[in-house]
Amino acid sequence: MNERSWPEEGELVVCTVTQVKDFVAFVQLDEYEGREGLIPISEIATGWIKYIRDHISEGQKIVCKVLHVDQARGHIDLSKKDVNDHQRSEKIREWKSEQKARMWIGFASTASEVPEAEIVTALLNEYALLYEAFEDLVVDEEGFRARITLPEKALEAVIAVGKENVKIPRVTVTGVLTLSSPKPDGVNVIRRALRSAEPKIDGVDVDLYYIGAPKYGIKITAPDYKTAQKAIEKAAASAVGVMERAGGEAKFARKQKSGKTA
Repeated sequence: MNERSWPEEGELVVCTVTQVKDFVAFVQLDEYEGREGLIPISEIATGWIKYIRDHISEGQKIVCKVLHVDQARGHIDLSKKDVNDHQRSEKIREWKSEQKARMWIGFASTASEVPEAEIVTALLNEYALLYEAFEDLVVDEEGFRARITLPEKALEAVIAVGKENVKIPRVTVTGVLTLSSPKPDGVNVIRRALRSAEPKIDGVDVDLYYIGAPKYGIKITAPDYKTAQKAIEKAAASAVGVMERAGGEAKFARKQKSGKTA
């Protein structure tokens, strides 16, 4: 359910088809309780349509674009054909995420005995989507606490349910440091270089491991590829710098294979 009573023109909405006639389809707007819309046959699909039921059927879940809203008459005109595959998949993903978020808010409301509406309002005062609030509390709990105004028991319940249910995808990038030193204290130089290759970056994990002299692996786990890339470059540059300043040799090579970890 959306906090607004009516959709806006140009908005993408999730709908359930309730009735299909020869030249029009009627739908229920899932995010706007009690609101119905219609899709004329010309907005069902591109090209000439011989049989409307070849393109749409009762009970089908679809994504439509709002063409016109007449609140006085209670009319909402929609288009199915103006929504491309990417828009459709993204909207469905967003809608499903919001459904999950509302379910979690229900859990938090029951646990704290604070009305769901009060929690929803508090989150939407700071975030465009409810699911975004839950993602943010997992990534930045301190900042979330500072932003949200709720009774303490409700705030704690929201944070608890968010941590239990939201899993933020993380990305891993790896590389190899080749370190060597001809000096008598070369082992200590390499140790200093490896210690320097552990930058303190919020949300980033650095793992250094021995592969076999003179190679050492470095693995960076971060919230996204951009952050991971910057972190591994910073870590490698630090290690290489220590080695070169101590008269040793060093080089870094990124591994080509990388991927997401849960």
